[in-house]
Amino acid sequence: MGQYKRTAAAELFRERGFQASLKEIARRAGVSHGTLYNLFGTREALIDEVVADLAAERLDEAAEQALARDDAWEGFAYYIEKVCELQATDPAVSDVVTGRYPGAERLMAVCGRAQAAAARIIERAQQAGALRPDFTREDLLFIFGTNALLARAAANAAPGAWRRGVAFMLDGLRTEAAHPLPVGPLTPQQVYQALSGLTATP
Repeated sequence: MGQYKRTAAAELFRERGFQASLKEIARRAGVSHGTLYNLFGTREALIDEVVADLAAERLDEAAEQALARDDAWEGFAYYIEKVCELQATDPAVSDVVTGRYPGAERLMAVCGRAQAAAARIIERAQQAGALRPDFTREDLLFIFGTNALLARAAANAAPGAWRRGVAFMLDGLRTEAAHPLPVGPLTPQQVYQALSGLTATP
């Protein structure tokens, strides 16, 4: 698949997320639907080909910038705000964060690396006493999942509304704001099941 065709496919994924029609991708790339299937076989293989490297670059940069900040809370807040911004402006990256296509192996490796970096960012903020100690990586994934849904729904009517929700959420995560929670933390399996439901194509 030529570079122009890869770029066309990547652009459509970034505009509409991974639920973009393969027929429309083929049309924009200037190939037949059958040719697209012959080249890749599955949607997941196409996603790995055209999105994985870009997603890795953006998510790695967000984590590196967060960990480079001297203040652990500022690093934590920056990471959440940056990833939520990526979700609001790039639906493809949003789908990576929520792990929507587990069959895309390269993309899931990117997702796993991002989750490992997030765990370090969370631990650093908790060790500094800034982030409430009962906050988990699964809580962060759930936040990202709900932000993705709301940012996409409000994209036309109120494209910046996600920032207000993130600001409220960050204030509630500070150690001094913590109160006992009504339920325990989600397990990784519960998060996966919940996000699968949130991001399912109607």
